Amino acid sequence: MAADTSVEIFSKVLETQILQSAKAIEQQLDEKLEKLDQMDEDELELLKQRRLEALKKAQQQKQEWLSKGHGEYREIASERDFFQEVKESKNVVCHFYRDTTFRCLILDKHLTTLAKKHIETKFIKLNAEKSPFLCERLRIKVIPTLALVKDGKTQDYVVGFTDLGNTDDFTTETLEWRLGCADIINYSGNLMDPPFQNQKKFGTSFTKLDKKMIRGKVYDSDSDED
Repeated sequence: MAADTSVEIFSKVLETQILQSAKAIEQQLDEKLEKLDQMDEDELELLKQRRLEALKKAQQQKQEWLSKGHGEYREIASERDFFQEVKESKNVVCHFYRDTTFRCLILDKHLTTLAKKHIETKFIKLNAEKSPFLCERLRIKVIPTLALVKDGKTQDYVVGFTDLGNTDDFTTETLEWRLGCADIINYSGNLMDPPFQNQKKFGTSFTKLDKKMIRGKVYDSDSDED
């Protein structure tokens, strides 16, 4: 009998909380509608103009990104090109690859998809064998490695597939989440909720190097040789 009473009380409390939440939401909507009703034609026109300006600005930004090579995953030819690419874009993901490494082809597939989705970031690839100076400066020893560059500085690295679960079967969403953790893309998901079906299966030890300058001299990567 006591148990039934407790359940009944809990149900009534829950019902009361739901009704209160619903009333609060309804009140907020009523206030917004009332505010719109009270606007005169000039205010509505001003609101419309602001929205149009925001859309125009967003379109201009998109066109600027496209003109700088965003929106596609492409290969650059030389180390000199690398410095030019990172100089003109705020966010850059550079894949250091080798033709004979199968896992580089796996990354190519995922990066091609992400380049189209995240136009705010530039996605490029560079043959590590043709860029020895840059690989030495960035202490790149494992292939594949993604260098994540923000404002001309190497902010982070994705070395091999360690952060992606140490598996060749990781999803594009997993790589997207990892790039989101580095704030190199505009990630819309929850960074605290990785897209892993079995979180224990995946590695969580990031090889993060904070604020290392591309042309700097100090690096502390502890990666093993490939």
